[in-house]
Amino acid sequence: MAAPAANMTVNGDRLWDSLMEMAKIGPGVAGGNNRQTLTDADAEGRALFQRWCEAAGCTMGLDQMGNMFARREGTDPDALPVYVGSHLDTQPTGGKYDGVLGVLGGLEVVRSLNDLGVKTKHPIVVTNFTNEEGTRFAPAMLSSGVFAGIHSQDWAYDRADSQGRRFGDELERIGWKGEEEVGARKMRAFFELHIEQGPILEAEDKQVGVVTHGQGLSWTQVTVTGRDAHTGSTPMPMRKNAGLGMARILDKVDQIAWSHKPHAVGAAGHIEVFPNSRNVIPGKAVFTVDFRSPDLSVIEDMEQRLRTEAQAICDEMGLEVEFEKVGGFDPVAFDETCVAAVRDAAERLGYSHMNIISGAGHDACWINRVAPTAMIMCPCVDGLSHNEAEEISKDWAKAGADVLFHAVVETAEIVE
Repeated sequence: MAAPAANMTVNGDRLWDSLMEMAKIGPGVAGGNNRQTLTDADAEGRALFQRWCEAAGCTMGLDQMGNMFARREGTDPDALPVYVGSHLDTQPTGGKYDGVLGVLGGLEVVRSLNDLGVKTKHPIVVTNFTNEEGTRFAPAMLSSGVFAGIHSQDWAYDRADSQGRRFGDELERIGWKGEEEVGARKMRAFFELHIEQGPILEAEDKQVGVVTHGQGLSWTQVTVTGRDAHTGSTPMPMRKNAGLGMARILDKVDQIAWSHKPHAVGAAGHIEVFPNSRNVIPGKAVFTVDFRSPDLSVIEDMEQRLRTEAQAICDEMGLEVEFEKVGGFDPVAFDETCVAAVRDAAERLGYSHMNIISGAGHDACWINRVAPTAMIMCPCVDGLSHNEAEEISKDWAKAGADVLFHAVVETAEIVE
């Protein structure tokens, strides 16, 4: 496959303007975005994306999970398309770039090809996957998971938010449920551009991360049950304090993660204490432990130690404890040919780069199950993400999109 010439790059100003325009939809309270999946804001962002894609000459496909597929034709209509994209939904207090950079970076690949008058043998399809964040409807990467056969569509439709609203009902309500069978599409390859969501690239002063692997993830929901009692009149020896049991377990979670340094991590982000009253000793605590590692055996060890050590803590304190595995996926090794295309593109364009392991889950992690896949990362300031203060520079966005352009176009094969 012939590689694009080094002087073939994207329009960084146009990409940045598109990012800023999309950020006007579903604004947050502190400069970021609240464009949660299947909300009215999500519908508005989707409509803007579709208008842009159609203006760039693409045709839009829509499947039964609401996944969007904007297709730029190739010279060979029977050739397998090269897919590129990410997601447009955000966290409740999300930034302007998480996911969005990958979708609009894919659109910029198409726009730049149009500017340059370049044709490719293989079609190029820009994708917006529904509900990557998993905040409103758990789990994360829900629709790419259905696409890859990880989840059934009926199960996904039955996911409910905190108000009891079903995913399937909300997808219909906002008008973005398509007719196309989910997962019917076949891909030559899939590329996803994303912000790092970590501090490594910025700390190492690298413009591009060549993602070779994705960490595996394990979510275990732990329920500790004690007894509600008055905080002032219950003697210390007679308490069954579920909150204290949770605290001791979380200290163990930290120790377990540290024992597998430097790549393993662990913490609890979701925590609920009942009845959550100032003068009542907690009778129940529910929290989700998030363990991650690029090594499956490490994840399995951390899971087992959590259960063993939490049980011992609760037995000693006279508490009951239950465990439920509520999410997870195995570590990912991305396709070597696609990864090489990303690395070669960075070198050809003269961008500083390094290999990196993704610490977060992405749609690419599921799509890797059904098609050759790779990811490209750009730095983000202080590694901050899932926060309205999330920030990248225009130069970082352009560098990542340039590498994306070259990897995608080389794989799609330029027609001379």
